[in-house]
Amino acid sequence: MNSEWAIVRDDFEEAPQGFCEDAPVRDYRDLRVWNAAVDLAVDVFETTRRFPPEEKFGAVTQMRQSANSIAANIAEGFGREQTGSYIHFLRIAQGSLKELETHAVIATRVKMLDPLASERLLSQTTSIGKMLRAYIRSLSARLEA
Repeated sequence: MNSEWAIVRDDFEEAPQGFCEDAPVRDYRDLRVWNAAVDLAVDVFETTRRFPPEEKFGAVTQMRQSANSIAANIAEGFGREQTGSYIHFLRIAQGSLKELETHAVIATRVKMLDPLASERLLSQTTSIGKMLRAYIRSLSARLEA
């Protein structure tokens, strides 16, 4: 087994508070940040159903793809079994998160997304962003130790 993977696995066994439920992480689906990202993607899918039909291949697709990419990159990085690669994919997830935030702001400004829905989505992205940043810092510290 790759020695970097052992660092990742050790980190999961002692994951910082907020990253996983009380049980040790055996799979990316045990991570609180991944579950929050999936919840956000579902919320984006439900919210964009109310967008105008002419935005089916515009704002709807952009928002859905960026929302899906957050959880997908967390999972893909986990599957790489190397801490460095995992951190790389967590950073890609951060980028997708910022992309989604930007689409939400634009959709709100052009009146496709109501302000309450926008506030709800942006609150979720803020929370997920904090989890991702803290998780990356934790993994980076373990990698450098």
